Amino acid sequence: MSSPALPPLRDVINRHGLFASKALGQNFLFDEQLLSRIAAIPGSLKDRAVLEVGPGPGGLTRALLRAGARVTAVEMDRRCLPALAELAEAFPGQLRVIEGDALAIDPATLFDEPYAIIANLPYNVGTALFTGWLSGEAWPPRWSSLTLMFQQEVAERIIAAPASDAYGRLAVLAGWRSHAKIAMKVHRSAFTPPPKVMSAMVHVTPAEMPAHVSARMLERVTEAAFGQRRKMLRQSLKGLPGALAALEELGIDPARRAETLDIGEFVGIARMLSPL
Repeated sequence: MSSPALPPLRDVINRHGLFASKALGQNFLFDEQLLSRIAAIPGSLKDRAVLEVGPGPGGLTRALLRAGARVTAVEMDRRCLPALAELAEAFPGQLRVIEGDALAIDPATLFDEPYAIIANLPYNVGTALFTGWLSGEAWPPRWSSLTLMFQQEVAERIIAAPASDAYGRLAVLAGWRSHAKIAMKVHRSAFTPPPKVMSAMVHVTPAEMPAHVSARMLERVTEAAFGQRRKMLRQSLKGLPGALAALEELGIDPARRAETLDIGEFVGIARMLSPL
């Protein structure tokens, strides 16, 4: 079955009087070939449930629908709802639009099946959404994969290796029980308006969770360690009960700094501090 003919995205935006809102961190993508490549990153979407955050006028939404996905789109910009309603009419039964703030919505409440999250995230909330989706004690998560647009600097922090300048809390949270990679870099000129920085698509899939480790404890350890990353561990972790004793028992030199510890060492510290 062929996809319905749709007007060019620029025509849709002009007809509805839309413009990218800096306050909402919006940057629109118009290149439909690029959008189709993004939609292909997680593999076949035919009849798969997909959550899209911040669809705006629906550029990526079109690509997801054409790929056969059943899309739930969360959009807080009311100006974009009429354009999305037109897409829902063009793809009957494939698009559900929810007006609201994605930061206040638990995606698991929107689906009764596994779902993929695919989004050109608003830059001002992207990191907060990402860390929220990676958190929680229940694992594996309900989402099957995350395919997300970030500023390239943030994307590089997510996949960074220990001892690199970009390595920090994001890399540990992304790597301790999932696999993250940069799937595609996107030039700033692809957006309207062009952002000041380059962007990249990050693709994340769940991995096995290490045994006997509290996710919240790992978050506390990384928050403390990287919150004062220029200080030695003996200083940055001294406010976390039991942390210095855990370093000694694990044979980790307390004179080291957080960026020198690999993910396994952070997991080891969190395991020793986690309640049995």
